[in-house]
Amino acid sequence: MNPHVLKSVGLAAASLLAAPAALAHHGFGNFAMDEDITLSGEVIKVDFVNPHSWVHFNVTRPDGTKAEYRCELRSATTLRRSGWTPEMFAAGTHITIQGSPDRAEKNACYTSTITFGDGTVLDRYGQRIPAQVTTQRPAKLPNGQPNISGDWAVEQLVMTDPAGRDGTLVPLSRVGQFERGAVPEGQQEIPGARGTPQAQAPRTGPPGGGGGGGFAGRALVELTDAGKAAVAALPQMSRAQRACAPGSIVSDWGGEPVNRISQDASTITIQYGRNGRTRTVHMIAAHPANVTPSADGHSIGKWENDVLVVDTIGFVPGTLVGQTPHSAQLHVVERFSVDPATTTLKREVQANDPLYWTASFTNSTSMIVSTVPYAAEACEDLTPVVPPAPAAAPAPAPAR
Repeated sequence: MNPHVLKSVGLAAASLLAAPAALAHHGFGNFAMDEDITLSGEVIKVDFVNPHSWVHFNVTRPDGTKAEYRCELRSATTLRRSGWTPEMFAAGTHITIQGSPDRAEKNACYTSTITFGDGTVLDRYGQRIPAQVTTQRPAKLPNGQPNISGDWAVEQLVMTDPAGRDGTLVPLSRVGQFERGAVPEGQQEIPGARGTPQAQAPRTGPPGGGGGGGFAGRALVELTDAGKAAVAALPQMSRAQRACAPGSIVSDWGGEPVNRISQDASTITIQYGRNGRTRTVHMIAAHPANVTPSADGHSIGKWENDVLVVDTIGFVPGTLVGQTPHSAQLHVVERFSVDPATTTLKREVQANDPLYWTASFTNSTSMIVSTVPYAAEACEDLTPVVPPAPAAAPAPAPAR
């Protein structure tokens, strides 16, 4: 692989921190990224879903017979934010896909570039709508509250190779600073990308990444003995279940989905694009004496100058982020504020759980005004899971 050369110096610190977090869900899985494939045919249908969309199409073989192929696209949420729509893949539309074949499913592929029948060419990370919003927002609402309402999303991350086969992820607004396939200083190439050892090495283990259970990752805080026991008791989940499982009011806020905030004098409603969860922040001084526990807890809010401070208690036990369990004693404090100069919404989180954790969990996420409206995700993991090959029969015992 040719060495990559940067066109500019590194990213801002926040961007450097954001990109590695996205590597976990940007895997190349079964795809043989060191091989090329070109397929042409007519669209049958498109599965416009998360965590990955799939386009199905008929390919005519040299002997005149047809075979159905399906090729993977990015998540429906990200495609929508990039201006892609299901209507682009209407039945009968002629497409040519350049990409990489699936190692396990012979009629599947990873999409790098699509050429449509009208000559339009789109790379995997092609952007069909403006990346930034130019609309002016009032700093205050008519009732005098700071204006945090609207549709918000974390800035999109895209590959430095627009075809999605090489390099790594960087913020969309900065991608033009780098050579195609570049890896900014302080980051690493995504494992499995073209030219990496993972792409060149023989495949080991079951195709499809297995179907293993458990939650991804590790606990993000030091756990007490009770917390460690809670991790051991977490339900086993298949990859497909894990991909679409609801998270928490903390974890579901970030990532790709578009979130919506609506506000009035007495309540603030927060709608999460991920799984469509909705929570209400009551603008009152104290929690009720008897709170009915729930997955989202009971939230109250107050304004401290131009910062909305949200206090949430009353949770049922669950997981906060990944494999970080929480008990009914979880207490979450969030601080929401908008930078009027950049129109950036910042959320700072501090969470405590004296039963399961030995220290606080803290997190900070910034979002920009979304270029597409809020919508709840449709999630269905359609990635094939191929069972491992049966173990070889043991050799017969030697005759005595």
